[in-house]
Amino acid sequence: MALPKRQHSRQRSRKRRTHWKLKVANFSVCPQCKKPVIPHRVCPFCGTYKGKPIVVKREKKVKKKTP
Repeated sequence: MALPKRQHSRQRSRKRRTHWKLKVANFSVCPQCKKPVIPHRVCPFCGTYKGKPIVVKREKKVKKKTP
């Protein structure tokens, strides 16, 4: 494998990496619960996709405190 004859400077390496950026996630609004959701995914809040229920959401059980 070929090796570079000289070491690349920090500036040269950093110039190459200037395009490594995080992209902002796109959100749409769920038609059922009106919360922001990633497009083409099941809504994690109400469990619907394209207006149809896909996942049945269960309510959390509340533990009663005994005295």
